Amino acid sequence: MRILLLYWPYLTILIGLFFFCILFKDDIKAAQDRDPAAHGFWGFFEIILSYSGFHAIILHRITHFLWKCQIPLIPRLLSQFNRFLTSIEIHPGARIGKSFFIDHGMGVVIGETTIIGDNVTLFQGVTLGGTGKDTGKRHPTLKNNIVVGSGAKVLGNITINDNVKIGANSVVLIDVPKNSTVVGIPGRIVSVEGQKVADLNHGNIPDPIADRFHILQKEIDCLSEKIDCVKEEKDIIKNDEMQIKNL
Repeated sequence: MRILLLYWPYLTILIGLFFFCILFKDDIKAAQDRDPAAHGFWGFFEIILSYSGFHAIILHRITHFLWKCQIPLIPRLLSQFNRFLTSIEIHPGARIGKSFFIDHGMGVVIGETTIIGDNVTLFQGVTLGGTGKDTGKRHPTLKNNIVVGSGAKVLGNITINDNVKIGANSVVLIDVPKNSTVVGIPGRIVSVEGQKVADLNHGNIPDPIADRFHILQKEIDCLSEKIDCVKEEKDIIKNDEMQIKNL
């Protein structure tokens, strides 16, 4: 009995940790799978103790449960505490699926009517917001297997379909079809239908503006070559005329 009383605090901690891991195993695994820094035995404890994105989603799942129970004020107060603690603002009404991961997380904002599916990754500075004072559904819906790059803004009641990659600092204002990449301001869709978007390689994305500049440069080079050819032909004709005159 004395031994049980002596070790009871440690047993309580272990039991609590066990149930905690069961409840939030998908979010823990998402961080382990998508962050190369969270590796090995100690990586598990780093996620639980030091990852602000993980802390934010855990607190949000609590506040969202209270929100669904229609408890007044407390969910909003807890979400503001979450913002103070993690610098991540998630409205209690936002619906977030399994295996959600926020990398670094500073400055992430998720609005009230946002819906997020499974296996979604957000990087720092992402905003999932509205475009004005509309009522009802006014925030985006993100489906499954989506990566949103640093600083990207997804605004309004739009739908981002499965397997989409949104480039850093893009501003997305329109629906995005599945298996697509979005870049630029405003966001431009680069379709890759039929090919699955890579999970985290969000830096390796097409740049349609740069591609257009390359095309223009090739056209300019081609015109320059034609102009040079015309000049050479004129010089040849001029030389021929001079030779004829000398004869």
